[in-house]
Amino acid sequence: MIAAVDLATVWAFIIAFAVFVYVVMDGFDLGLGMLFPLFPAKADRDVIMNTVAPVWDGNETWLVLGGGGLMAAFPLAYAVLMPALYTPMIAMLIGLVFRGVAFEFRWRTTAARNRWDIAFAAGSLLATLAQGIALGAILQGVRVEARHYAGGWWDWLTSFSLLTGVALVIGYCLLGATWLILKTEGALRDKAYRASWVLLFAMLAAIALVSIATPFLNIQYAQRWFAWPGIILAAPVPLAVAAVTALLMRSLAAKQDSRPFLLTLAFFALSYAGLGISMYPYIVPQSITIWQAAAPQNSQIFMLVGVAGLLPLILGYTGWAYWVFRGKVRAGSGYH
Repeated sequence: MIAAVDLATVWAFIIAFAVFVYVVMDGFDLGLGMLFPLFPAKADRDVIMNTVAPVWDGNETWLVLGGGGLMAAFPLAYAVLMPALYTPMIAMLIGLVFRGVAFEFRWRTTAARNRWDIAFAAGSLLATLAQGIALGAILQGVRVEARHYAGGWWDWLTSFSLLTGVALVIGYCLLGATWLILKTEGALRDKAYRASWVLLFAMLAAIALVSIATPFLNIQYAQRWFAWPGIILAAPVPLAVAAVTALLMRSLAAKQDSRPFLLTLAFFALSYAGLGISMYPYIVPQSITIWQAAAPQNSQIFMLVGVAGLLPLILGYTGWAYWVFRGKVRAGSGYH
């Protein structure tokens, strides 16, 4: 029965799901780090940190699952993409290390707290930029010859990859601002509302620019978006983005604390769906499909058995953590 299933497609969806969950769950705390300069008061920064203290490190479980799953299920794609993305990946890891160390150390010192706050903000910015640039580098395609990466060290650095990097920075900041709306109150929440309006319009501009630029990267992208039958899947995406925009603007105007964050998650889901429409069935765009990159079937089945037990466990404890620490965070309470 398992053998009759298209295992490569199943694994593609598992990895795509893990990456998406990482993006939305680690995205808002990276966004909070980048928003730190907007909240110079120590009390506000302490509250901001306490909104994510119970969950921030667990969010990166999904990054490990996505990266490890790619290496195990699609070893050829991993072997091609990693040499193409060494620089942004190393930069991302450095940023995540700085952010993690700063998160813990800022509570342990008073004199050097501003330095750790700077490290937290800078690490968040570096990690986010690196992730966005890596996404752009993958989308624009990498040179492959004889099943090996054939490009140069700096091929990842283009105007398009920088655009996607900036777009992800804006998107994560919007996630962070709407998370603050959900988790805080008073003047801090009001400031997050004001920031969300600015970031919403910036994100719409970023989505528009990336959407306009993507079809010009490769004729196959244009065919998937504008030619039959791909247009059947692609056409609803901009309509859904318009609908979510209207709902988000309405919820911000009405100051509905819970809805802005959920609607921002919908933005990311729609953008992710557009990415999937553009790339599928390629895992290395225009070069290697998911079937060409897939590990042997026996290996995929063996790993699938493990993931079938692991994935519900991760979802369960993650959901439990968010449930236990639900509600507003107030000054003077939380992590110390």
